[in-house]
Amino acid sequence: MPSDALVLGFDTSAAHCAAALVQGDTLLAELHEDMARGQAEALMPLLEQVLALAGKGWGDLDGLAVGVGPGNFTGIRIAVSAARGLSLGLNVPSIGVSIFDARAEGLPRPLCVVEDARRDEVYMQQFTPDAGPAQLLTLLECAALTGRLALTGSAAAALSAGSRAQVLEPRFTLAHAIARVGLHRLGQNHARPAPLYIRPADAAPPAQPPVAILP
Repeated sequence: MPSDALVLGFDTSAAHCAAALVQGDTLLAELHEDMARGQAEALMPLLEQVLALAGKGWGDLDGLAVGVGPGNFTGIRIAVSAARGLSLGLNVPSIGVSIFDARAEGLPRPLCVVEDARRDEVYMQQFTPDAGPAQLLTLLECAALTGRLALTGSAAAALSAGSRAQVLEPRFTLAHAIARVGLHRLGQNHARPAPLYIRPADAAPPAQPPVAILP
């Protein structure tokens, strides 16, 4: 893939709708709108606005990059569904990017990315040769981590418990980082984007047995 490939990255994994357009190492346009709901209606107009700001059209794209979480259950599915549909319609690859890969973009390794998961918990992913899968930790467990940490949001509160880690700020905004990671991965073999869920769903199956349907 040429170094000047054009990639549109976007994310609706939290209370926002965000998108960025990159061409090589250059950020051409970026928009971020905070919203508690309504991402499904706002996403496509936002993407078109980002393209218009850069003087580009859908047919100019070489690829798509989408945030796959972890995060809001419905929000993740909105962006992932849009990426899959656009990929088919435009005949360009769509690449799923986790929030961990996005936060780690451009930062030195080894590294541990810690993202706010609310409820006094954090999501954690290590970027080391022997790293395991992403985990859900309490803030107290996060505070016990040492080494180099990339912290976002209220995850920084974990430091109050005595962590001696080196703390780094993410180098790029979320949408910009997602687009950059997607650009790096163009031309590689990858599965279609799919939501990344770490915490179990809040919805529980009904306790009552289903109603019997009479013949």
